[in-house]
Amino acid sequence: MFKTLISGAAASGTALIAAGLLAASPAAAATATGTLAVSATVTANCTVSTSALAFGNVDVTAGTNVDSTGGLSVTCTNGTAWAASAGVGTGTGATFANRKMANGSNLLNYNIYTTSARTTVWGDGTASTATIGGTGSGSAQSVTVYGRVGSGQTSLPAGAYADTVAVTVTY
Repeated sequence: MFKTLISGAAASGTALIAAGLLAASPAAAATATGTLAVSATVTANCTVSTSALAFGNVDVTAGTNVDSTGGLSVTCTNGTAWAASAGVGTGTGATFANRKMANGSNLLNYNIYTTSARTTVWGDGTASTATIGGTGSGSAQSVTVYGRVGSGQTSLPAGAYADTVAVTVTY
């Protein structure tokens, strides 16, 4: 027979230590593996912002054209082809051939072009107009547009003339 040599508080501490050692013994662990499917679809997208085409002070008696520039900033998904078109504006009787800024019923003729030579009217690709195009890079692409107020409008009264032209980016 075995005899217990430890008694009292020391005996209970020893028993706890022994129980702790048994609990700390690693159990055999099993594992299972699997796969997680991950996917995303990058969609084609474009945004456009504009900077004003401001002619400043125009002297209609000077007999000369007044030129200015404005701009677009087009941001499209990398590799996305885009085309920017322009409407005729809101001036009464405006056409692609002859846009009009208004001051009440008074109309100041002008136009917007795709090149600095001001020979190709910016429009929707019809009626001898052209759109402006590019391919997205994921970053903003700056495009300059060229405006001209034609000479020979000497009968117009002084005042502030304005127009709004819709810009559409198709992609």
